[in-house]
Amino acid sequence: MRKIRVHILFAFRDGPWGGSNQFLTALRDGFISTGNWANSPDSADVILFDSFNQAREALFWKRRLPQTSFVHRIDGPVSGYRGRDKYLDYLIYRLSARVAEGVVFQSEFSRQANLAMGMPKPRYSTVIHNAPQAFFMRRTSRQNEDLIRIVTTSWSANWNKGFDILDFLDRHMNFSRYSLTFIGNSPLRFRNIRHLPPQSPFALAQILPDYDIYLAASRHDPCSNALCEALAVGLPAVALRSGGHPELVGQGGVLFEGTSDVIRRIDEIAADLAGYRDRINARAISKVTKEYLTFLTQVHEADAPRKRLTFLDMLTLHIYLLHRQMMLALDLMKRVRNNYAKDKK
Repeated sequence: MRKIRVHILFAFRDGPWGGSNQFLTALRDGFISTGNWANSPDSADVILFDSFNQAREALFWKRRLPQTSFVHRIDGPVSGYRGRDKYLDYLIYRLSARVAEGVVFQSEFSRQANLAMGMPKPRYSTVIHNAPQAFFMRRTSRQNEDLIRIVTTSWSANWNKGFDILDFLDRHMNFSRYSLTFIGNSPLRFRNIRHLPPQSPFALAQILPDYDIYLAASRHDPCSNALCEALAVGLPAVALRSGGHPELVGQGGVLFEGTSDVIRRIDEIAADLAGYRDRINARAISKVTKEYLTFLTQVHEADAPRKRLTFLDMLTLHIYLLHRQMMLALDLMKRVRNNYAKDKK
């Protein structure tokens, strides 16, 4: 039987970027290694598109390739971890309903939360967790250091990425026993926490094994790629009980509720680092690639007819996309105005 050919509609970027870019890069490499990658949409059996990214391209190719299967990768709800932008969730739901033959949710949390917000139940759907690129791998753990070293990472400076927790720890953690490093973009200036700029994926894979514990403090994160990377290199996690964190951490770490117990939970995991490390069950990108291929093949070979975009569908979706452009423009104007006001002071 001929292998299906898959193309991912995504604007891939090199270097440090968001979690979707890092995971989809890893998945693309996985499809290349298995011989299932299609270099262009018109040579693919299945087109995979992500959230609201490349939405216009998804509409274009759906109209042009009506017999090609389309599968939608969904996280979110977006408004959960952004604290705003519900219109993006509704755009995603309309794209799925009108374009996608199947849907991949990144976590069970994401599936339940999106359906609860009103997303129509897909005909074909599955849950497949993310996994990092293959060079995120276990290395020999550090030996006998004076300080227990904690690390956390985030490309986004969104407050919901856990900056309230970092602010609390910056003021209250015992820095004679622990060190804490933040790698990424931050809206805060830290006093005791070491701050490093965003790193390329390969550089990050070399840096993370120098630490003992990973702190995952983000809220409503459906399937944190940063947490997947840390678990893959063998770092036990102290994770906020939110979003998809409990599904990813499993027995390889502990969960905390907020500032009231985060330090106590750090102490708990620090007392048994080796035990928690041994219980990590990280997902490999090779396994995740196979899970995607199994589901994409199922959707492609299903007897159900392919969806077809009507003129009304196209008009409605383009109105949503125009609304998104207007919101982005207003947000940019607001930030420029705020920066100008700060400079005047």
